[in-house]
Amino acid sequence: MEKLFAGVGAYFLFVKRTFRKPQKWSLFPKQFFHEVNSLGLGSLPIITIISIFMGAVITIQTAYNIESPFIPLYAVGVAARDSIILEFSPTIISLILAGKVGSSIASEIGTMRVTEQIDALEVMGVNTETFLVLPKITAALFINPFLILISIFQGIIGGYVFGVLSGVVTTTEFVYGVQYAFHPFYVTYALIKTVFFAFVVTSVPAYFGYYTSGGALEVGSSSTKAVVSSSICILIINYILTQLLLS
Repeated sequence: MEKLFAGVGAYFLFVKRTFRKPQKWSLFPKQFFHEVNSLGLGSLPIITIISIFMGAVITIQTAYNIESPFIPLYAVGVAARDSIILEFSPTIISLILAGKVGSSIASEIGTMRVTEQIDALEVMGVNTETFLVLPKITAALFINPFLILISIFQGIIGGYVFGVLSGVVTTTEFVYGVQYAFHPFYVTYALIKTVFFAFVVTSVPAYFGYYTSGGALEVGSSSTKAVVSSSICILIINYILTQLLLS
């Protein structure tokens, strides 16, 4: 337990140092857009595949579980819409990004640490936390909400297409269900969660990578710890935000 609290304290001190003023603002935009392309746009293909089939599975499972004649068929569209917006797109996609993006960040910074590249930057007087980590965090905070909005749209489209093709719901009923009693705050709630998740997905792996010591085996171990820790943090924050925002 003592080791856990020491690690949490070290993480928050690491984050505090990360948000210092960059020494060269001229380099920051280039790093920022590079990370937007690498961490965000590079994840679009897997987000698209997961979102479409996630929406399809939710729609088909919901339709087959509604057996009562007293429940209208458009309830399939309502359930698919709310499930995708409230939970599946913001949380599941963030967990996927924790594995894809988180392991990449941890291994990249961890490799720089064990090959003494970070030490060389520090000798040159560079604030390495800000230089290496701040562009990743700001890029994720900027691009991840757009990725989640795209995921929500693709999930609903996937549910519609596969639901209609499989014959479990009609076009009219599904579209009516998607529009029925829609609460715009649900999208706001999803985006609020996404911002918190984006911070975790980048800062936690960066912390584990930054404090890697040893060689290649330790880099792999840090990547694993980063993904596990990020996933746990996302689930905990998801519970807390749900209690605060929806209760």
